[in-house]
Amino acid sequence: MRLTIYTDYSLRVLIYLSTLSENEKTNIKEIATAYGISKNHLMKVIFQLGKLGLIETTRGRNGGIRLALEPNEINIGSVVRHTEDDLNIVECFNPEQNTCAISPVCKLKGVLDQALKAYLEVLDHYTLADLTKNQSLLKQLLQQNNSTSL
Repeated sequence: MRLTIYTDYSLRVLIYLSTLSENEKTNIKEIATAYGISKNHLMKVIFQLGKLGLIETTRGRNGGIRLALEPNEINIGSVVRHTEDDLNIVECFNPEQNTCAISPVCKLKGVLDQALKAYLEVLDHYTLADLTKNQSLLKQLLQQNNSTSL
């Protein structure tokens, strides 16, 4: 299993936002700088996370980005399901595009389906709060990256 960059960046944004103080906001530039990633990619990610109700974005002078939910309310399995565009890890998972000659008798599809379900089930057991229990260390590293690029 491999996550797309989009999902990776989505999880990184959520981790970054979880290190902020209660009413603190940030912006795309700060997040991009902290991780050394493209602002353009992050704009799409931020937009989607906002549509999913995971983050709040406010424009204007006092604007910025912050979590819309508590970290313990953000399930990692759900984030992955909503940010991955295609969990069909093999062609035969999509009956409309399946051209595999052995599909009717192949046992691999069942094995891979079981593996995918187990993968997502593990992710379902974790929240953003679980991933950020080392919040002070995360914040320290992220701030360090921001200060070294100034």
